[in-house]
Amino acid sequence: MRRGLFVGRFQPPHIGHLTAIKNILKECDELNIVVGSAQYSYTFKNPFTAGERIEMIRLMLKEENISLDKVIIVPIPDIGEHSLWVSRVKTFVPKFDIVYSNNPLVQRLFADAGYQVKQIELYRREEVIGTLIRKKMIKDEDWKQYIPRIVVEYIDSIRGVERIKQICKTDYPEENISSATCQSPEDSIES
Repeated sequence: MRRGLFVGRFQPPHIGHLTAIKNILKECDELNIVVGSAQYSYTFKNPFTAGERIEMIRLMLKEENISLDKVIIVPIPDIGEHSLWVSRVKTFVPKFDIVYSNNPLVQRLFADAGYQVKQIELYRREEVIGTLIRKKMIKDEDWKQYIPRIVVEYIDSIRGVERIKQICKTDYPEENISSATCQSPEDSIES
């Protein structure tokens, strides 16, 4: 049996993530999905809690008839020391054989730890990016086309767009809502 590892923040889970998961499961029997930066929520970069992200991923997979028996979803907080991160991941997830990532740092860390690392074919990457989707939410632009229907319903049910907009407000009346006003300490150190 071959098990893969796929790391993401899933803020929110989108069709690019779904496409990657489907493609990985064509090559692997099982998949560990790591919900990274699990300790962060209620910021522009990380508006949803780890629990919300796990629930959205599960709903998305069930809607696509992807057996949850093939997927293990694990939240992992950041530790702030890159050299220790792979060992931290290994303590949180079941054994895995191959890592799927396009993040250069993730690739380097796992390759240096002796893992096979494979790039993921990106799906419409120029437009299907969490940051752009969150910006579209703030600006009342069409963001729903990039998100599986069931995840849109979930975000609506928790008033996720309202949350992001409120997080991005300022008490300075001369400033408009924008992602520039939504920065927090963890936003500056994450990619």
